[in-house]
Amino acid sequence: MICTYYADARCLDNEVLFQEKLKLLSPYRQQKIAILRHGKDKNRSLAAGLLLDHALGAYGLQERSVEYEIGEWGKPVLKYYPEICFSLSHSGDYAICTIGDKPLGNDIERVKDGRLKVADRFFFFFYLAWLYEAEEEQEQTQRMFRLWTMKESFVKAIGRGMSLSLQDFVIHMDEESGRVRVRHTVDAKYYHMREYREIAGYCTSVCVQDSADIAYSMIPIEFY
Repeated sequence: MICTYYADARCLDNEVLFQEKLKLLSPYRQQKIAILRHGKDKNRSLAAGLLLDHALGAYGLQERSVEYEIGEWGKPVLKYYPEICFSLSHSGDYAICTIGDKPLGNDIERVKDGRLKVADRFFFFFYLAWLYEAEEEQEQTQRMFRLWTMKESFVKAIGRGMSLSLQDFVIHMDEESGRVRVRHTVDAKYYHMREYREIAGYCTSVCVQDSADIAYSMIPIEFY
């Protein structure tokens, strides 16, 4: 099972709740939050950490009790539990955490108007052809963010960070079946995508290695 948890971080605007929840996290995560300058960034980072803490509970673990190692390309992993893979992302008011037993990555982006120039700059022509098949600019924008989150989730699943160009691999989408695959030359593994539409106004994608027949779930979490 590949589980993705999501939460609205706006409740953490409450300073008392923020400080209470901050104490639940490891010094590593607390430090990552402390160096952020803006309150909204702190809230989202805290929300992501809390989601990870919740997800680790299914394995009998607490986030504040685990140690991290940073991989060659800067991706954090659990030091003594390499079999547990996770990925965090946040955008707008939301944070997500995906966890499972296979290499994986996720991404969430709030859909914003006026961003189509990003596609013209970063996407191959055949992506652009699919994007501009849509007659309405709103649908074009939606497609651009769908592609962007898929590409980001693959980069995170591979664990290569910014060393991997968004043009080093190709996303294949079958709109009828909903299946999404990745063609690449990074390694000999297969990677599959899953899109989620649970959060209105956002695009969310999860990429997992060798996962065509694995069950997926997306679960809302609230902080009190």
